[in-house]
Amino acid sequence: MTMFNCTHRLPHTQPRFGRWLACGLLTCAAAVQAAMPAMDPDWKETDAPTAPAFSTSQLLPIEMPSYVSLKFGVDPATLTITPDGIVRYVMVATNAGGSVNAMYEGIRCATGEVKTYARTNSSGAWSYVKEPTWRNLTDNMPSKHAVALARQGACDGRAAAASSTADIVKALKK
Repeated sequence: MTMFNCTHRLPHTQPRFGRWLACGLLTCAAAVQAAMPAMDPDWKETDAPTAPAFSTSQLLPIEMPSYVSLKFGVDPATLTITPDGIVRYVMVATNAGGSVNAMYEGIRCATGEVKTYARTNSSGAWSYVKEPTWRNLTDNMPSKHAVALARQGACDGRAAAASSTADIVKALKK
């Protein structure tokens, strides 16, 4: 990380607060750049298996903001961490009336991205996404459930997948 000497690099004609503010901003910018994961140009996603069967009886709840009316849970039996660093899972969403929808997704912790591979249709059968694409977890398209899952145990910090599915389950049970 680049270190800044704020007392010598900035003009002394600036007020003291201005120098400290500028120093703080430069330091924050350097820290953000250092914290960003290096993009691996040779990274290749492993083929996603077909969407697994899931059960609603053992769901691990995902804590969501109070304004979210759906209840989200992940089926622990569907959790996998692939050698390429993707955490794959089935997320189940239940509304107040008891209707259930499920998504087969993957989170790439190293880049903060999510991909939806399939969704259940009204009959409960999987409907595959024709061309699934990676989207930033903070985009408007992915639901907040993927961000919540990443923060609550799927990702170890912001750089890597959790070390094991058992660790994810343990974190979600806390």
